[in-house]
Amino acid sequence: MPSPWNVIVIVALCLAALAALVLLVRHLRRRREVRVATAREDDARGTYAFVINPSKPGAEMARTFIREYCDEHHIVDPIILDTQLDKDGGVCAREALDRGAQVVVACGGDGTVRTVARTMAGSGLAMGIVPIGTGNLFARNIGIPIGNLNAAMAVATSRGSRTVDAGFVQMLDSRTPEYKHRFLIVAGAGFDADMIDDTDPRLKKSISWMAYFVGAVKHLFQQKAKGTVQFVDDTGDTHRQPDLEFRTVMAGNCGQIPGFSLMPEARFDDGLLDFEMIDTSGGVIGWMSLFGDVVHQTVVKKAKGSPLSFNSTIEQFEGRQATLELEKPQTVQVDGDIIGKSRHLRFGIDPRALIVRVPELPEGDVTGVIQPIRETGQKPEVVG
Repeated sequence: MPSPWNVIVIVALCLAALAALVLLVRHLRRRREVRVATAREDDARGTYAFVINPSKPGAEMARTFIREYCDEHHIVDPIILDTQLDKDGGVCAREALDRGAQVVVACGGDGTVRTVARTMAGSGLAMGIVPIGTGNLFARNIGIPIGNLNAAMAVATSRGSRTVDAGFVQMLDSRTPEYKHRFLIVAGAGFDADMIDDTDPRLKKSISWMAYFVGAVKHLFQQKAKGTVQFVDDTGDTHRQPDLEFRTVMAGNCGQIPGFSLMPEARFDDGLLDFEMIDTSGGVIGWMSLFGDVVHQTVVKKAKGSPLSFNSTIEQFEGRQATLELEKPQTVQVDGDIIGKSRHLRFGIDPRALIVRVPELPEGDVTGVIQPIRETGQKPEVVG
């Protein structure tokens, strides 16, 4: 019979081997990301602007790296702007365009990317992404390298873009009902927004997206939302479902999160939103069943619940638009940012409104460099 010390040594060696394997895989992945990104033709023409969220961990290191990278790759006079409490990424992007920027690069998390995209959508100009901080869900979904500044900068400053959809939410009972709150990943009302609203930002910096689970526990047994949903499907037909009860309703442009798929069939370039209405009953049992549903659809890559599901439902459908009328106001979020409470919401999509620099291009999509729209109003020309 082996001694306890032999067992401890064997376990330690196995853990060390596993750690070495993980580090090797990560190293090879980073090398491939740089190789793929730098294999493309640099595009130093025109003016680049970099919108940096200075509150993100690593922001100052990223700022220094960006300046050095621009010098080494002959990107002349880059515009560098910092977001502030009263000056978000959208305002910075507008200032950059007014100063002649032809590519605007969002350097931050999903909030920075979302607000920069608000201005860039429909502009006819390309947007780049250099992920900094936690989450970075849109960057992950679209294939931008995470935790690899060299590769991300190579993608943002080289030829190769694709067009993607831009979702929006309108709070129809607000003072500005026509205003479009942009999102690129997921917008929602109810439990998911309350969970985000109750997540400690300091904890999020420490343990990343897992901090949301702490916020979720506080709202597992809150009162359900009640209301009527009306949506327009991909053929233009309207469907109405009155008197519904649910924990949360979400509209997704893309649905991959670390380790799981919330909306496995959501595509960021199909001109449609994927809607989910989620409900549970039976207390903790219902939430455990819901977790099983999410795991199941992650494995099978289809938007359907587990055959073993009980006390939980995920009703899913695709469409161009959905209107939600609620009995009571619910908290609303877009890409993890809380925008307030509302009883009357409209979710919609602007197909292929945003041009994003990406590592790998699908066939038939936008390639090359998007030239600026001239004052004559002519459409942007795709070259290269």
